Amino acid sequence: MDKRQVELLVVDDEEFNRHILKKCLTDANYAVTLAADGEEAWALLDDGKHDFAAVLLDRMMPRLDGMGLLARIKPDSRFVRLPIIFQTAAADPSDIAEGMKAGAFYYLTKPINKDVMLAVVQSAVSEHVMATTLRHEEVDQRQRCFAMLRNIEFHLSTLDEARSLATTLAGFYPEPQRALLGLSELLINAVEHGNLGISYQEKSALLETAQWEDEIERRLALPENTGKVVSVLLEHLPQEIRTMVTDCGNGFDWEKYLEMSPERAFDPNGRGIAMSKMMSFDSLKYLGKGNQVVVTVKL
Repeated sequence: MDKRQVELLVVDDEEFNRHILKKCLTDANYAVTLAADGEEAWALLDDGKHDFAAVLLDRMMPRLDGMGLLARIKPDSRFVRLPIIFQTAAADPSDIAEGMKAGAFYYLTKPINKDVMLAVVQSAVSEHVMATTLRHEEVDQRQRCFAMLRNIEFHLSTLDEARSLATTLAGFYPEPQRALLGLSELLINAVEHGNLGISYQEKSALLETAQWEDEIERRLALPENTGKVVSVLLEHLPQEIRTMVTDCGNGFDWEKYLEMSPERAFDPNGRGIAMSKMMSFDSLKYLGKGNQVVVTVKL
């Protein structure tokens, strides 16, 4: 991904904060547009001249605060997949839960740690960019082919294969962009957590030091991981599309990841399963010890 083609909107009423954030983000090769409050930010969003990949949004501002701007953004179909990253000094669990309920799944606490911020921005931007990669003509062709398909099975082992297969499978769904984020999350989880045993805490540390993909490549080359695959079975049933993802791992304590948690709000990872459940599928269920997940979308 060429970050120079990725534009971010930074909204903060403190001029010093705006320019510190802009310097950090432009140093990381993002394009940055600034707004001093929610009203100015909404004007930039609404004019249609920008294609923002994420919004870094201060919660406490005059005129229109962060929650007020979020209330305008999320019901608007133009911004349904636009990630909102709340930056706030208010770390009260009830405030965090309120923001999550309104659609702010990413949080940064002030004073902001540069490495953590860049990891969170990268995570949010990756999801947005992924949602815009499907070409309409390719989707139409896949969906015509899928009408004749009853079931198909795939095996994958690498991060690139997971991303590629997620894009391919999403093209079979009635709303490809909706399905893509969830499919990508589940396939990547199966590789990194399931087959390679990267824990939640390890991933947080790796993301903050930009070493996550390097560690995945290192573990893929280890003898004990040779031959490990993720199995993906897609079934086209009369009333639904069902996808089952199975990895070679020992499972995990999946129940606590099904809902957004204020305790994990400031981590750079840990929200993907809950987002998939809420946004991508009509149902999401883990089976047994947690190394198998089944998702469905109604037709």
